[in-house]
Amino acid sequence: MIEALSLPRIAHLKNGQGVTLVRAEAADGLALRRFFCDMPEEDRLVLKDDVTTADWLDRFLAKLSNSEAVSVIGKVGGEVRGEGTLYRTSFGWSRHVGEIRLNVARSVRGQGLGLELARHIVKLAIDSGIDKLVAQMVDSQAAAKRTFEKLGFHREAELQGHVTDIQGKRRNLLVYANDVSHVWSAMEALLGSDFRPDRAVR
Repeated sequence: MIEALSLPRIAHLKNGQGVTLVRAEAADGLALRRFFCDMPEEDRLVLKDDVTTADWLDRFLAKLSNSEAVSVIGKVGGEVRGEGTLYRTSFGWSRHVGEIRLNVARSVRGQGLGLELARHIVKLAIDSGIDKLVAQMVDSQAAAKRTFEKLGFHREAELQGHVTDIQGKRRNLLVYANDVSHVWSAMEALLGSDFRPDRAVR
């Protein structure tokens, strides 16, 4: 049901722990930055930006403000434990395409938070009229590849030496993508939900 995807809401992880899902706002900025600063460097190694800096936070909040991005965060005990962000553009030849990024704290990985965040991001993409979703990762991110494959994404490209990580190492960039309707169908199969994209309110 669409109502089940309204925010804010409480979701329950596989271990029974409750997590509060909300749309990220400027007031969440410091908590979101703290989430990334607490993340092991190994996990931040291949992120597109240095998410520990105040400059990054300013740019991110500006994107939220001008609707270039929309973010859903999961909080446990008031602390951010995961975030999913949809990046989009309202002009140009790729205005029908959105990029999804997911980050989940190690302490709650494997508990379903990533899937909860992903389905809200896909719903937001549907509501925005986005037809295709793209996810980018480096070739060493085996867990990310498995996650997005479960979500119905397939590999569309591999760019050799396209990424320089924060330690200066060159890595291959993988581009995964699929139509929004196919992504939702894959999530529906995982969740057993009866919500369909064609019932979404645009």
